[in-house]
Amino acid sequence: MALQVYNTLTRRKEPFETIEPGKVRMYVCGPTVYDKAHVGHAMSAIVFDMVRRYLQYKGYDVIHVMNFTDVDDKIIKRSQETGDDPFAISQRYVDEFHRHIDELRVLPATIYPRVSDTIPEIVEMVQTLQESRHAYPTEGGVYFRVRQDDDYGKLSRRKLDDVLTGTRVEVGESKEDPNDFALWKAQKPGEPAWPSPWGPGRPGWHIECSAMALKHLGEQIDIHGGGNDLIFPHHENEIAQTESYTGQSFARYWMHNGMLQLSGEKMSKSLGNLVTVDEFLAGHEADVLRLLILSSHYRKPLAFNSTVIEDNARALARLRSALRPAVGRIATGTEAETLAAAAAQARTGFVESMDDDFNTAGALGYLFELVTAINRARDAGVGGEPFAAAQDALLELTGVLGLQLATVQPQGAEAAPFIDLLLELRAKLRVVKQYALADEVRDRLTDLGVVVEDTREGSTWRMQ
Repeated sequence: MALQVYNTLTRRKEPFETIEPGKVRMYVCGPTVYDKAHVGHAMSAIVFDMVRRYLQYKGYDVIHVMNFTDVDDKIIKRSQETGDDPFAISQRYVDEFHRHIDELRVLPATIYPRVSDTIPEIVEMVQTLQESRHAYPTEGGVYFRVRQDDDYGKLSRRKLDDVLTGTRVEVGESKEDPNDFALWKAQKPGEPAWPSPWGPGRPGWHIECSAMALKHLGEQIDIHGGGNDLIFPHHENEIAQTESYTGQSFARYWMHNGMLQLSGEKMSKSLGNLVTVDEFLAGHEADVLRLLILSSHYRKPLAFNSTVIEDNARALARLRSALRPAVGRIATGTEAETLAAAAAQARTGFVESMDDDFNTAGALGYLFELVTAINRARDAGVGGEPFAAAQDALLELTGVLGLQLATVQPQGAEAAPFIDLLLELRAKLRVVKQYALADEVRDRLTDLGVVVEDTREGSTWRMQ
């Protein structure tokens, strides 16, 4: 079947059809850079990295834009608390985020725009919205008239007269309606500001993403992504102001990932229940986190605890077990044909699962079945081209998910000739029934972190 994508806007899966054939314009909301990134931020980055990788695997040219919010109330507050320049604070965490992107092996975005670099476009957009009476100025800044937008609430399915929660904008007496939201904020003492037709000030939270998407991707985009905590008010307000500005639909597909949950609650800085990316990577491989995230569907909430982490560390080791070399040379016959069929089935099942709204859990299921088939074939003495082709299929498909299994295999590579020599010696000891010495060789290797596994075709080894 063709690729189907769940659209938050319509609440259903839809065939994936791009505005321009063969090209995907994707905008993903990035971090507000005022503090260290946590694994919840990493989840969104890894999810949309997976989406991008699979679209590229399908042959699409993907333009991926991810913004940095470097002008924000939280940055200003941190600046006032520490005495540091707000832009020095944001730059420090931008640099750190780029480091994390590299450590997590997330493909760099095509463009990383910042609010501070988009002020002229933001001012022009606010001016146009005011001229069309979608916005109005007050002493506190410029606000968007929510009731001027007839289909406001279509993304979140909230009714305008319901109590609206979750917004960063304080209700002010100068607003015409308590639901209206700020497009431009008048400068307060000690805050950064830029000149504008309404006096010195800075952008509101929502207008920034609309302006950056318009600047770098055009009036209509294929995918707009982010965490599901952004559906309201951020993405709802993006739709309202962008479509009021352009008169066209904004994004074809709205994609939202679920939240990592620690002790049953969403992981967030405000709740204080977070694990930073640095803390995670200090004790675990990046691929463990990626596998943890991809083992569940991207739209679902995901439990994050030591048990889940350990389970995925073991699952990662199992995937890597299939990369151990063959010990036999059988390239024809039933066992070889069975392995070739398993590799073909893995490819077919992988694509079918991923085409079903990026069902990575289902895709991984087929890959683990291939791992089982490869390990059984090794034990049966299969080698040569069928064995290599099955391993190549596993590496290719895990690579589509961003898992780089082979990168860890060089562990112990320098010692490999000596380990092989010891195994040859051990085999000769067993032939002459010197079992105690043979067991001592195995046990000493185990103490050094080398796991020896005996099969009917001979002995193999791997690093723990």
